[in-house]
Amino acid sequence: MLRIPLRLLLFLCSFSLLAQEYFPKNDGVKTTNSNYTAFTNAKIYITPSQIIDNGTLLIKDGKVVASGSQVTIPKNTTIVNIEGKSIYPSFIDIFSDFGVEKPKRESGGGRSPQYNPTRTGYYWNDHVMPENHAISKFSFDSKKAKELLEAGFGVVNTHIQDGIVRGTGTLVALNTEGGNDMTILEQNSGQYFSFSKSVTSRQSYPGSIMGSMALLRQLYLDAEWYAKGNSSTKDLSIEALNQNKNLVQIFDAGSRANALRADKVGDQFGIQYIILGGGDEYERINEVKATNAAFILPVDFQDAYDVENVYLSQSLALSDMRAWNQEPSNPKVLADNNITFAFTTHDLKSPKEFKAKLMKAIEYGLSKEKALEALTTTPAKLLGKSSEIGNLNKGAYANFLITSGDIFDKKTKVYENWVQGTQTVVNDMNSKDIRGDYEFNLAGESYKMTLKGELSKLSSEITSDDKKRGSKVSYDDDWLSIAMTTKDSTTQEFVRLVANVSQGNNLNGKALFPNGNEMTFYAKKLGSKSTDKTDDDQEKDDDEDDDIKVKKVIPVTYPNMAYGFKELPKQETLLFKNATVWTNESEGILEQTDVLVKNGKIVKIGKNLSDSSATVIDATGKHLTSGVIDEHSHIAAASINEGGQNSSAEVSIEDVIDDEDIDIYRNLAGGVTTIQILHGSANPIGGRSAIIKLKWGEDAQDLIFKDSPKFIKFALGENVKQSNWSSFERFPQTRMGVEQLYIDYFSRAKAYDALKKSGKPYRKDIEMEVLSEILNKERFISCHSYVQSEINMLMKVAEQFNFNINTFTHILEGYKVADKMVEHGVGGSTFSDWWAYKYEVNDAIPYNAAIMHNAGVVVAINSDDGEMSRRLNQEAAKSVKYGGISEEDAWKFVTLNPAKLLHIDDKVGSIKVGKDADLVLWSDHPLSIYAKAEKTIIEGVTYFDIKRDEMMRSQIKKEKAELINEMLLAKNKGLKTQPIKKKEKDQMHCDYIDHESH
Repeated sequence: MLRIPLRLLLFLCSFSLLAQEYFPKNDGVKTTNSNYTAFTNAKIYITPSQIIDNGTLLIKDGKVVASGSQVTIPKNTTIVNIEGKSIYPSFIDIFSDFGVEKPKRESGGGRSPQYNPTRTGYYWNDHVMPENHAISKFSFDSKKAKELLEAGFGVVNTHIQDGIVRGTGTLVALNTEGGNDMTILEQNSGQYFSFSKSVTSRQSYPGSIMGSMALLRQLYLDAEWYAKGNSSTKDLSIEALNQNKNLVQIFDAGSRANALRADKVGDQFGIQYIILGGGDEYERINEVKATNAAFILPVDFQDAYDVENVYLSQSLALSDMRAWNQEPSNPKVLADNNITFAFTTHDLKSPKEFKAKLMKAIEYGLSKEKALEALTTTPAKLLGKSSEIGNLNKGAYANFLITSGDIFDKKTKVYENWVQGTQTVVNDMNSKDIRGDYEFNLAGESYKMTLKGELSKLSSEITSDDKKRGSKVSYDDDWLSIAMTTKDSTTQEFVRLVANVSQGNNLNGKALFPNGNEMTFYAKKLGSKSTDKTDDDQEKDDDEDDDIKVKKVIPVTYPNMAYGFKELPKQETLLFKNATVWTNESEGILEQTDVLVKNGKIVKIGKNLSDSSATVIDATGKHLTSGVIDEHSHIAAASINEGGQNSSAEVSIEDVIDDEDIDIYRNLAGGVTTIQILHGSANPIGGRSAIIKLKWGEDAQDLIFKDSPKFIKFALGENVKQSNWSSFERFPQTRMGVEQLYIDYFSRAKAYDALKKSGKPYRKDIEMEVLSEILNKERFISCHSYVQSEINMLMKVAEQFNFNINTFTHILEGYKVADKMVEHGVGGSTFSDWWAYKYEVNDAIPYNAAIMHNAGVVVAINSDDGEMSRRLNQEAAKSVKYGGISEEDAWKFVTLNPAKLLHIDDKVGSIKVGKDADLVLWSDHPLSIYAKAEKTIIEGVTYFDIKRDEMMRSQIKKEKAELINEMLLAKNKGLKTQPIKKKEKDQMHCDYIDHESH
């Protein structure tokens, strides 16, 4: 006779489908005294590489007393036999905000920017807060602790995730029964940084990534000056920064590009950051490895896109599709390159997602040992706590997990998580795993049933005649009870099923019908299909073939996007035969001429040239020119304007070069080989320029023109006096105010330079250093300009301080003052025919370039536009029509003349022996609208080839189709998907303002 416990019978009497159930839980063994507790017969992972089979873990007073296969157990010991189970060190999250509420942005405020700080006695910038301490904001969050404990974590390193310098973090043990004296392992466990501003201040500076980098550099310089006792005022922020310098320094970069930028700042000051990455480190693994930094890796791998809508899927960028495929391989790539890394739950919606995400990394080749290291010994070592956490050696905290088996097996359950000897039951280790598929018969009807989810929160699906029956299930103390709706669901009556599951895989018990009848209940378990996943898990178990398909990783290209190279193109020896050669030199245009390129240089020009080692290119009927040079561009940069204050000489575009900007490739297709990336025109004194060669596929640093001259952007007119802004707080507000600002800044720079040269102690100021370079004629000015009165004004200011303006860019009223420009020695880089797009260009005319040229000004045609830049050859041709400029001189407007303005004409700008082999082979006359760049070559490397481009288009189409098919398969298997959101690429111009979320 079936014996049913009285408490279960009472429960069944009151069972309702909507009732809230309660069962007393088996909490297992609790150590409520100071006796020893020994866990015996377990597989113990003392460290990821030190594993004991059939071992014993002995703990007392929250710490490990001994662990191993030969442990002497004292008499006063509670012994827990966990034969067949495993013990692991609890996990550590080194980057968390546990128990620290994220600051909120203050409400109110208008469009008017805030330029001054809100605090006194602290650093001049509100976003620098090293004096903040997470411990002062910390409050133990029991709910979040439970989630982390269930995910396997025992210790978290938490901090205030706000600001550029965020202050110190706090190391916390997730001991739900301990007071602060137990849970706080280290009050000041590290110092945190980022490039993102604080939400608690509206101070406008910095407003860009390059501004954040400049601020950090100046802060470190100021800290060095302060530490030497040179400051006359007390600064609590700098004092805190200096006090924290011996702590672990952790930088929230959030992407591969920002990680490299953070490391660049750190290297300058001898600081080795631990860097929170973005999961895209695999794209430039050699550069990442060269940082010598340890990384904290998020595991928020992307879901597949929902690509069922054919039209929407066409808008998906190949780089986004690849990210879904490639990101899970990131940890393996770092491990293969011996880069130290730890994992974090950062950016996950819930810690519940962590295991499924981590399992994906393991499926993509990450070894289980490396995965365990990244969760235990590595974060412990990075925090300087290897003797206390992350292992189960003698003396370490008793932070450990009891599992049903291999922690990285999908079917393995975490039973208990002990932190400092305090037990948290995740799943009752004495409960039998009854999840799976069953079939049974009742009263002549056949049923199919699936039990799934966490054992503590089982759910059931029951069908009969392919119709789903409503059901609710409870499982406790080896007793299973199910309430199932009757066939006539309108009656709201239930069949109640009760079974004991202590023996065998099948279910044996009773069925109780609404009319009081009873009958035997028997459910047979089917097969071994895994139902180990919870309702919240992102993936379903797949068969072997599906797993193999998911694991296929698309090879990385350089850059890792459409038109990227599988292997970077190599420098070649090239011989162009029978070309029409536009030399831009005294020889002029040479017909049926050969040009030999070797070792990245032009080595011979003439007829009937030969070289047995050269690749011969038949250029018959084609035109060979030097590469197009754009004096004024804003492509290939992650920031353009730092408009947070009226001078930003301290920032540099070289810090924010974007080597993945597709406009680099598009410009190559238009014959462009060199550009100057200028700062924008948000302020009178802008930032420093970057002159780059468009070496598509190379990393950001390798794009920079070697030994390039130093330039800076200045600006005049409506933009800098904020004509269209609502702010009346920032000086200047008028054109005469702009003049006074220049005089003020150069006066300060002159005094600074004199002090520096005197040999007396001085506080290094990056902004003043740059302006001093202008005074010393070591840095050149490209100035955004329109109106003749302002053009005259700036030339006079420069002459007052004994230097020259190098280039007026835009210069749409240059034709009015061309004679004065020649007298001053300044060049003009202008548009071909832009006008009437704002008030101060009303007097622009298309003859401007010709008039300046005829007066003796060195004239260039520039783009200031990512679209126009790839057809500058056609823009140059307009000067033939407007002003009668010769074809050769017009061509120089986009080649030799901009090279002269940039002081690089000794290397590029013409076809001359000894110059860099930066060449373009055109299908037609280069000034013709029909001309196509068939080959664009930089230093003997072919970065664009029109035939190769056709092949790449076909390959891109094929790869997209393959990835779309994989995503459709993923959705069909029940994996989560994300909607397609069309992304518009920002087209940056002079007035482009960075997004606040940098």
